[in-house]
Amino acid sequence: MLRVLIVDDEALARSRLRTLLGDCTTPSACVEAEAANAAQAVEWLQRHQADVALIDIHMPGADGLTLARTLRALPSPPAIVFVTAHAEHAVQAFELEALDYLTKPVRLERLQTTLQKVERSRQSERGPEANSMEEVLIIQDRGRTERVPLLQVLYLKAELKYITVRTRDKSYILDGSLSELEEKYKSQFMRIHRNALIARRAVRSLEKHFDAEEGEGWAVRLNGIDELLFVSRRQLAAVRELIAG
Repeated sequence: MLRVLIVDDEALARSRLRTLLGDCTTPSACVEAEAANAAQAVEWLQRHQADVALIDIHMPGADGLTLARTLRALPSPPAIVFVTAHAEHAVQAFELEALDYLTKPVRLERLQTTLQKVERSRQSERGPEANSMEEVLIIQDRGRTERVPLLQVLYLKAELKYITVRTRDKSYILDGSLSELEEKYKSQFMRIHRNALIARRAVRSLEKHFDAEEGEGWAVRLNGIDELLFVSRRQLAAVRELIAG
């Protein structure tokens, strides 16, 4: 799942991009953060990482082209994709080694193609050896063994004696211990309830929610699925901190 930073001074434009990214599937994308200007984007990237930055060009203060020059100097810069209503900056954009240049309004199919470019670029940089070492969960399903990349997993939920492994497109059943998985993958997953771990990168929002068993409380919504996952009171502060970035 690609980690995305959206940089645009218009809240409506950021919201539309977030919605489109939620509909992308191959590869899927997770919006790690939004920035309303170049300064916010640089500040966030000094503390976090993204695979791709979707950058508007015309913004108050430093424009998107200036921001791109700044990002190129970072130790691990994201791929640069410009998203703008103005087509006349395309030459300058590609001189800055932008991976793509999208004009508003952005279509889902066009955005999906761009993300595929980003993914190919990442795979090329990592090389075949790194790709082969990608972490996977080994799932035994009806006499068949399947390798599910950990980056596709949105949550892990204990159900009776088994664990449900949920990706955007499918659910699997895994025989194992939720506590052991939490310890092994604690940098990528966090506990939100005694029976559930969620992928940190996939958290979309925290919402008020009524659960038939738990009662009134809070639940998280993840990118790519409609299902809400209840958050225990004990874990609520940690989830809020994660969303705040």
